[in-house]
Amino acid sequence: MVMEILPCCLKGRVRIPPSKSAAHRALICAALADGESIIRPAVLGADVEATLSAARALGAEIEVSGGAIHVRGVKAPPKSAAIDCGESGSTLRFFVPIAAALGVETVFSGQGKLAQRPMAPLLDALCAHGARVKSAQGEIPAVSGALQSGVYQISGSVSSQYITGLLFALPLLQGDSELRLTSPLESRGYVDMTVQMMEHFGVKVNALPDSYRIPGGQRYRPADRAVEGDYSSGAFWLCAGALNSDVYVEGLEHSSLQGDKQIIPILQRFGAQITTGQNSVGARHGRLVSTDIDVRDIPDLVPVLAALACYANGTTIIYNAGRLRLKESDRLMAVTQGLKNLGAGIVEYSDKLVIIGQASLRGGAADAFGDHRIAMAMSIAALGCDNPVRITGAECVAKSYPDFYDHFVRLGGNCYAV
Repeated sequence: MVMEILPCCLKGRVRIPPSKSAAHRALICAALADGESIIRPAVLGADVEATLSAARALGAEIEVSGGAIHVRGVKAPPKSAAIDCGESGSTLRFFVPIAAALGVETVFSGQGKLAQRPMAPLLDALCAHGARVKSAQGEIPAVSGALQSGVYQISGSVSSQYITGLLFALPLLQGDSELRLTSPLESRGYVDMTVQMMEHFGVKVNALPDSYRIPGGQRYRPADRAVEGDYSSGAFWLCAGALNSDVYVEGLEHSSLQGDKQIIPILQRFGAQITTGQNSVGARHGRLVSTDIDVRDIPDLVPVLAALACYANGTTIIYNAGRLRLKESDRLMAVTQGLKNLGAGIVEYSDKLVIIGQASLRGGAADAFGDHRIAMAMSIAALGCDNPVRITGAECVAKSYPDFYDHFVRLGGNCYAV
């Protein structure tokens, strides 16, 4: 699908969808619990659908009804299973260790660039503790064997999803385990969310500065959980308000552990006017000025921050961004090419972006590269262009935010498929 977006100002209030990261975690804990859990609201994107499918494949019973997801946890895991992870790196990295802990011989598959996303550190840790992994170069792994408790050593600098996957799995084993990080943990907020969600479902994890101690023989308990709103998605609308108007995002918890909550102080540094209410955040246009941004712990914000920086007076540097080359697309390349096509002054380096702000961009054509966050970022960049913007492959927003363009129009945006 090609989406054409005309320059405009977005204004009004929008209720953000549930956090995809929190939804993954709640659903997995529910699937491992002994009894029935209710997860609400039931707003599903492609990645969350992949996690539901994976949980069903391992024996969970799941029904979506009444605006909620009803999950009856796994009682007797199957001997073997096949799990299609779609394009969800979270689903793959979370369920590989879970399948090994349950002793289920599992063949994993996926689409897009999922097979190219790194898995070796996680697979090596599993193989060192009794799992057997079949994984040829460029292929998604198959897992068998029975995972054993013990001391796990793994890097914290490649993906926090490795840590989360192991944290989900290790309490299911009979003995105690320790997860030692061999390098500083990046995106720590996501792991904090995991530990918090596990505690909601009755599982204890002892978090230390550079390790996690996990008592074995634990059982997840069923729970009724409301999934908090998604700061990652809300960031697009907040940046739109900061760019040229006034937008309020509802459904954001101020006490959230989501790393992307950092969008608020970052926008303030850009010069936006920020207001907060009960479970809401508003961003209003101010005179935008450049700022340097360390994105080591907030990689998902990079595409929309780069779009906003195009309109900030001065030079913005977005650094510690090398991991973005391993996402659904090479996001540093994708955002650079897209914004350049629209007339931006942006230079791509191995692990950073340098962006020279200007009053407006000329508009033009951009490719989403099959990446939901690139499509949404180009849509926000289009708001300040002199001419329309055409985004090829815009349907990929369904991965995390199926209603994105509906909400875009409700806020006064002018866009249509061509």
